[in-house]
Amino acid sequence: MTKALLMQFAAAVGIGIGLRFVVNLDPVWWLAWFVPGLLLALALRTEGWTSRGFTVVAALIGVTANAPYLLQVMPRVPAIIVMTLQTLLWLLVVGTTRRVVKAFDAGWTVLAYPTICVAADTLLAHLTPDGNWGSLAYTQMEVLPIAQLASVFGAGGVLFVLMLLNSALALALHRGLRMRSATSAYSVAVAVVVITVSFGAWRLQAPVAGTPMTYGIVSIDDFLSGSPSEKSMDVWMQYGLQIAALAAGGAKVILLPEKIEVLAPADAESRKRYLGGLAASRQVWLIAGLGVDKGKERRNEAWWFSPDGRLATNYLKHFMAPPEREFVSGNEYPVSPIDGVNHGVAICKDMHFASLGRRFGALDAAVMMVPAWDFHTDARMAMNMTKLRGVENGYMVVRSSRDGLLSVSDAYGRVLAVAESRAYPGTSLFATVNVGTRVPTIYTRIGDALGWLCVAGALAMVVSSRRGRRRA
Repeated sequence: MTKALLMQFAAAVGIGIGLRFVVNLDPVWWLAWFVPGLLLALALRTEGWTSRGFTVVAALIGVTANAPYLLQVMPRVPAIIVMTLQTLLWLLVVGTTRRVVKAFDAGWTVLAYPTICVAADTLLAHLTPDGNWGSLAYTQMEVLPIAQLASVFGAGGVLFVLMLLNSALALALHRGLRMRSATSAYSVAVAVVVITVSFGAWRLQAPVAGTPMTYGIVSIDDFLSGSPSEKSMDVWMQYGLQIAALAAGGAKVILLPEKIEVLAPADAESRKRYLGGLAASRQVWLIAGLGVDKGKERRNEAWWFSPDGRLATNYLKHFMAPPEREFVSGNEYPVSPIDGVNHGVAICKDMHFASLGRRFGALDAAVMMVPAWDFHTDARMAMNMTKLRGVENGYMVVRSSRDGLLSVSDAYGRVLAVAESRAYPGTSLFATVNVGTRVPTIYTRIGDALGWLCVAGALAMVVSSRRGRRRA
């Protein structure tokens, strides 16, 4: 191996290490603004199989950052398959972008990287069982001025701006000012970022309208097997005590986590009566997540009780996490008014899908109540993915998670209250926030229009680049 190849290999390893901090469950947001650009730059400066090989090396080092998490949520072979597919996706995106840039050597190709990335992200979001989990767009949810772009173009808009700057960096390292219209390309990339930040800063100045409403959130990490036991009695007694304490403090709506217990149908009916009685005795709206095992059918449900103890909604989870693929899926989008404010309910992974989040926005939900169950290590990422749905559609998110975070975030992605869940006796969170009507957003109206435009644009670029190569 020559000295040049050794240096390029070392660069691939270094980029891969940087990528680990971009794609992992607790990303370093600012690294996402240049590490993918360095990967593209390396691919542009190498040729043929060498370029592909270095891309695979960097991508594989990066995606294996999540190996412990993937092995926690699925068996070893599927986990290896997922990491392999993620590596191949990086190879496809970087390799396709490289082909377009090499074929035209023009400033407009600065659009290739973001267009192809958003196209892939959109297809994943709509065609795969886990959606666009791990999208680089979610790395920016702690950067609220950037995150506001989701109210216009969704996660695809955030990803486009992020990868546009990465693309400009890669082209600058590859061709500098020797490329046609290079100055214009770099100027446009910087201008788009400046405009995005300015728009976000302006949007965050909007006053928070509405009237105060108090929410109580409770979570106990312990999973109950569904068979009678002293532990089960203790956990449910503790939930009862926490509900009583929150109600006494003024909580009007109380949220428990997902799938606290999986019960046989007769036991489920008994538990419904118990929870309905709690709601009635404390005069609160109460939402609790439980599983029902009917033998041939398993259901992941959210029971929503009104202050008179009536079961107002029995929501069935739409999208299942890997360990629960055998559960049946629901298709309803319930929205109920509480003191004149529309509240919707969805369970955990449901809120990872922009299509579901947008549907609740179209139904004018101003608050989403989300019982959840995370895997502890993905707690912050799960919260960020969920609150992005709130930014996209202009609603508040109240979330109670086992092995995760209890949180309240507003329609702009600001976290208003947060606490970490714990095992018995658990954690409770009391939050009084201003709640009004849903904040209208462009994304709720147009959905993933940008994403599908990028799909068309990426196909056009691929076809044009191949024709250009044949003519050359």
